[in-house]
Amino acid sequence: MDLVEIKDPVEKYEAMTRVAQAADSGPWDSIWVFDHFHTVPTPEMEATFECWTITSTLARDTRRIKIGQMVGCNGYRNPALYAKIASTVDVASHGRLYAGIGAGWYEHEWRAYGYGFPELKERMSMFKEACEIIHRMWSEDYPSFKGTHYQIDRPINEPKGVQKPHPPLWIGGGGERVTLKLVAKWGDACNIGGEPDAIRHKLGVLRRHCQDAERNYEDIVKSTSLNVYPIESGADPERATARARGSMSYTDFANQVTVGDAGAIRDKIEPLLEAGIDYLITYIPAVAYDHEPLHRFEADVMPLVTQPKQTAQVRS
Repeated sequence: MDLVEIKDPVEKYEAMTRVAQAADSGPWDSIWVFDHFHTVPTPEMEATFECWTITSTLARDTRRIKIGQMVGCNGYRNPALYAKIASTVDVASHGRLYAGIGAGWYEHEWRAYGYGFPELKERMSMFKEACEIIHRMWSEDYPSFKGTHYQIDRPINEPKGVQKPHPPLWIGGGGERVTLKLVAKWGDACNIGGEPDAIRHKLGVLRRHCQDAERNYEDIVKSTSLNVYPIESGADPERATARARGSMSYTDFANQVTVGDAGAIRDKIEPLLEAGIDYLITYIPAVAYDHEPLHRFEADVMPLVTQPKQTAQVRS
């Protein structure tokens, strides 16, 4: 519902582009889009633009910033097609793609678009095969694969992309038996949610999977996501968030979003760094209408969480 206040569909798209361009002119490393066909957590009759179309157009509307998907739903695209799309966007962006992938979860959306909704065990089995196919499509000239769910027979994927050895594959989810094992085998980055203690545990599991796979744990980017709304020091939080939260009560808003000045947000981020996170993806409500919180984050928060005393680096 990020664009609900804008009626014209063209202006909705341009508002989104302006946010990307504002980030592109600042110190941000990347911008991220969701892979959904309609709104979450409930389906509403409101605009939702397709993930890979957004990725490709934002790549051409920006100059230096990277573009990722948190995360691409494996069930919505054949993995060989996914690999081809990602390779194309990596070239179109001059090597600025972060390719996100996950097993998928939004049952209503799956069924609405005719994909059915396999049981979790089957979705995870599909996801496992897809990660291998994508990696092969990016790294082999005539890959072959015959699995339970997917098969490829020597497809030609040229160009494979610009980044070497291939576009980075960001795998979303914290499942300990399948997802984190896939990160250790195929992923260049992971995205894990939860509180610091849960993240610390998950990263410990990932480290063990890396040992089993003879993979260097340090080569994998460890990311998490955090909803934030930076306000000026001394500002009244309820008044400062009125525009962003609309009809939502401040209590409900603050339960979903970290509201506060730079110090308060730093205090929320630092435990994540101490748990092992080295990449932070932030979501700022209503940024399509007001870029001020985005600029406040980059001016006030970023310097506090990238000081030399930190053992981890935050790239936002």
